[in-house]
Amino acid sequence: MNWSLILKTAIRDSRKDRSKLILFMSSIILGVAALVAINSFNDNLMRDIRLQSKSLLGADIAITGNKPLSEEMNIALDSLGGVVSTEVELFSMSFLPSIGESQFVKIKAIEGGFPYYGNVHTAPKNAYHEYQNGRLALVDDGLLLQYKIDVGDSIKIGDITFKIHGRIMSSFGSIDAGSSFAPTVYIPKKEIQYTGLVQHGSIINYTQYRKIEDEKKIEKWKAKYATLFYDASMRIKTVETQRQNLEKAFRSLNDFLNIVALISLLLACIGVASSVMIYVKTKTQSIAILRCLGMKGEDAFMVYFVQIFVLGTLSVLLGVALGTIIQVALPIVLGSFLPFEVTMSPSVPAMIKGTIMGILITTLFALSPLLQVRNVSPLETLRVSNGKAPYDPLKWLVHLGIFITITGFLWTLTHNIKEALIASGGLLIAFLVLYGVAKSVTWLVRRFFPKNSNYVFRQGLSNLYRPNNQTSTLIVSIGLGTAILTLLFILQGLILNNVSEMGAGKQPNIILFGIEHEQKTEIEDITKSFGMPVLQHVPVVTMELIAWQGKSKKDWLADTSRTANRWSINREARVSYQSEISQGDQLIEGEYTGQYSGDTVWISLDQRYADGLDVGIGDQIIWNVQGAIIETYVGSIRKIDFKKMESRFFILFPIGILEEAPQFLILVTKSPDKETTAAYRNKVVKQMPNISVIDLGSILVTLNSIVSKVSYIIKFMAAFSIIIGLIVLISSLFLSKYQRIRESVLLRTLGAQENTIYKINAVEYALLGTFSALTGISIAIIGSYILAKNVFELDFNLNYLPIIGIFFFIVLLTVIIGLWNSREVVKKSPLEILRRL
Repeated sequence: MNWSLILKTAIRDSRKDRSKLILFMSSIILGVAALVAINSFNDNLMRDIRLQSKSLLGADIAITGNKPLSEEMNIALDSLGGVVSTEVELFSMSFLPSIGESQFVKIKAIEGGFPYYGNVHTAPKNAYHEYQNGRLALVDDGLLLQYKIDVGDSIKIGDITFKIHGRIMSSFGSIDAGSSFAPTVYIPKKEIQYTGLVQHGSIINYTQYRKIEDEKKIEKWKAKYATLFYDASMRIKTVETQRQNLEKAFRSLNDFLNIVALISLLLACIGVASSVMIYVKTKTQSIAILRCLGMKGEDAFMVYFVQIFVLGTLSVLLGVALGTIIQVALPIVLGSFLPFEVTMSPSVPAMIKGTIMGILITTLFALSPLLQVRNVSPLETLRVSNGKAPYDPLKWLVHLGIFITITGFLWTLTHNIKEALIASGGLLIAFLVLYGVAKSVTWLVRRFFPKNSNYVFRQGLSNLYRPNNQTSTLIVSIGLGTAILTLLFILQGLILNNVSEMGAGKQPNIILFGIEHEQKTEIEDITKSFGMPVLQHVPVVTMELIAWQGKSKKDWLADTSRTANRWSINREARVSYQSEISQGDQLIEGEYTGQYSGDTVWISLDQRYADGLDVGIGDQIIWNVQGAIIETYVGSIRKIDFKKMESRFFILFPIGILEEAPQFLILVTKSPDKETTAAYRNKVVKQMPNISVIDLGSILVTLNSIVSKVSYIIKFMAAFSIIIGLIVLISSLFLSKYQRIRESVLLRTLGAQENTIYKINAVEYALLGTFSALTGISIAIIGSYILAKNVFELDFNLNYLPIIGIFFFIVLLTVIIGLWNSREVVKKSPLEILRRL
């Protein structure tokens, strides 16, 4: 093989046709840029999570639970050694004496030097190191600004009044979702006992933090004592678990971004395959001439392979460079979701991965159409090809390589070979369906050709099966591009619809709890007097699971072969009793019995809780209701709708069982404005100080902000892929003019008028656009349904109007570009055009 001749021929041959591959290059550049930018961001994010996990935890180990540590647990922790800090955390009402206002707050009572890593930023700066020396409090800056009070004023927590010693500018552990639920107030732990807030039934979290010099001891200690703490429903957090939890929390973000990267790259590959296929067909005459001059088919193949490979590699390198640059934009878009600032720097692994994957996958997609160069006959200089390529077994190897490469790429994204194979199989099925549709269209048009129809329609229709037809090329490329874009559009709509249902406009904004049974009528009257609805008013009873399916809780915990999860076994149950299940909850199994009949107690469980406990319809569960033992049976299983900000219960009892049990009530309502909320809250706290009034206004503002940011991210990333998809579609359509330009010139030579050629091409492209769009949209609807139900667990409520809009847009785009491609034929002489080919 004469490489010198091949390289010279490749350079000379490409001089007049390089412009034809500009869109081919742009597809690769954008696809690889998306891949590199997203992988670089993910690499930087995971790197900073590893580096900052210790600062985010604040200690080397933290033990948390809803009850104080037992003596046995303290002995176990003392064996670990280190420096100790303790914390009591609870929610309660506070009172601001200087303005006579009340506010629901999160109280953190700390003793010791926590945090050992990271800082609580206060104003003045030294306030955090001084507040434990007296009856002093640090108060969230937002609360002080809201009520226009300052350092030096007072805040009453329970029975004790504290002097406000400083503003909390950024509370440690603000990544906790509870930080947006209520403003934070720090007080010394030694004062918590005097507030009167720690009582039986109070919802309190107890935490012990330790700083350990020898971190290696922690995992050994955890392996020895973890069961002791887990069996008591205590949580153990270490730097390693913090890192794993953060990585898990951001895994869904990574997965979403990786899906966008995959879609971008696949769209680029579609553009590569269709562009190269059409490019090769336009070069048939040149290849045939080279064969006439004695060049072997393999050498001719290498001439064009070198052209495509060099341009493809150059495009990949440009894509890597562009992706490295635009990664700076991702923290700007996503930064508000992160608990820390991500330090952006070029990610060498992402650049290497992008380069290797880009070159490999674009080369493989280009190889399939390039292989036909080997079979171009020298006789092609004298006759027009019939469009039929001989059987080539190497194509099957290339196709197998494409499948393996895409599967491997998906495997690196999902880390699950089964999911990667399913996704690759889905793409293969979509391709085969589109290819089958293209072949079926060709056969049906030829078989049932309407010979008596209008001349223009007959000519446009016959173009679908004539030699050098572009039916398969465009239906597969446009159809697959349409399918991917429509799939992304549908999933975006489903996710946004799901997110929008959580918006503040549709949610209650006030919750009251701690209501005693005899206060039920009075609190409802007060609520209605402010013109506010009673959206929910339900009882809550605390109980403990002690046995199920014939074995005690202790026996189940000791059983190493059990299938029940520890979280469901140790969970402190807060249940309610209702005559009907809540609106929006879905009964998926059994029948809910809302009234106790005096025989068997049938209860209803949430699906996740039932799965966690590994129980089903008819199984026995025994509860300890504050000293009273109640035997129950699972009568129904529900799927809870958590999108609404109302009380939801994993366990529901029928009416007639728990009415006499110790309990409190929860009331949910909606206030029209801040002024009404303030007046209502003050009246409730003044008349019934035992009731906690939670103003969800601030959390709903935060929620709305999150909803809008999530929507923005989804739209931003989806738009990125859609732009790439449109470039691919436009690329395929623009390059298609080179495939049938000779046929159009022949019509001109035979005397066809300008309008006639436009109409014939309009018919052809309209039919191609229609078949492509219909098939692609059908694939997208089926695929999105499968993904929505089995992967994202979303309700499939499809809005068909935008889908219809996509259909007409694709058809119109196809026709417009098809007609634009005809301009050169109708505006210039046939001889001039033929000389330029």
